Amino acid sequence: MAEPTVRMSGIVLASLMFQHVNSDSDVEGLILGESKFEEQVTISDSQADHIHIEETYNIQKHIACHKLNTFYSSVGDVNVEAVKRLLADNKQESVIGWYRQRRNTDQLMSFREKIIHEKLKTSLSNPHMIFVLLTPSKLTSPGSTHRMEYAAFISRSRQFINVPVLVNNLGLLEQLAYWKVSAPCSAAGYNLTMKKHGSKFFSSNGLLREVNEVNNMNESLQAELQKACRDVEESERLVETLQADVSALRSRVREKRQSRAGQETVEDPPEQRNNLLLHEAVRALFACSPLFHTQTLTLEAFPVPDLCCGSEDDDDVSTSTLKAQETLSLLDAGRTNCRKRLKDTSVGRERKRRRNQS
Repeated sequence: MAEPTVRMSGIVLASLMFQHVNSDSDVEGLILGESKFEEQVTISDSQADHIHIEETYNIQKHIACHKLNTFYSSVGDVNVEAVKRLLADNKQESVIGWYRQRRNTDQLMSFREKIIHEKLKTSLSNPHMIFVLLTPSKLTSPGSTHRMEYAAFISRSRQFINVPVLVNNLGLLEQLAYWKVSAPCSAAGYNLTMKKHGSKFFSSNGLLREVNEVNNMNESLQAELQKACRDVEESERLVETLQADVSALRSRVREKRQSRAGQETVEDPPEQRNNLLLHEAVRALFACSPLFHTQTLTLEAFPVPDLCCGSEDDDDVSTSTLKAQETLSLLDAGRTNCRKRLKDTSVGRERKRRRNQS
């Protein structure tokens, strides 16, 4: 039975992640590469021949769509012409599948994606198609650390199977790139030569000197990286604590404002209260004074008494006139001439009116 495997280089995977992080919405596109089927036969005396088929999909390139639903309709029908326009100079035979990038979702294919996958296989006449799903999510609330999960799926008899994805440069690194192998036929000249010049190239542990230096540099870089990771983790913890404190303080301030709004009463300032008391005192003391009533003034700014036409009010008019003159004399003792002139003028007007009435 075939065991499918998807192989991808770190550059292609990083390009997919970079494209999705720099986009505001979900992203989809086509996957280009090649698929291989290798048959391995194991022959032994104890059992019959064992045939093992290896199915390998090598992802070499991806083509992103400018928007969603570019090469298929709302019901999942694939538009071959749109696929050709996306491929441009690339061959249709190089298409080995398609991909989709979704945020904050599970690593499962939706019903619509399954329909599109089956119709894409039929439209491109390629039964061996893969679907790659990438789902990024935030690990921390500030958003400084993200997690990107990826998975590949293939369909077998309408059943979708999760296929392991192997990244070429994300394997376990072992110090087996350089080693010394003893010669199969050790000769005296060979041993003498290695003893004479071996100290220039090999260290005491048998490894090349350059390899030791590279290993030392790698260890120092790993230590610095771990230190930076610890600093970032501590800063994120501190930021989360500060955000929680700020939110708690804001809620307290909001509650205090609401409680004060229900308890506070509007009070008059002390200056306004003093003005009201002064106004009441003035009204109580000078309520009957003619100076605080609406009057007609002469050109010299003296009040003109209001005289009625009836003879029975003449005494009251003269009396009020005399009171007004006395008040003016108290306010300004230096204006005696003006008071006499006003008195003469008012007496003369009374005499004229009496003559006219008679």
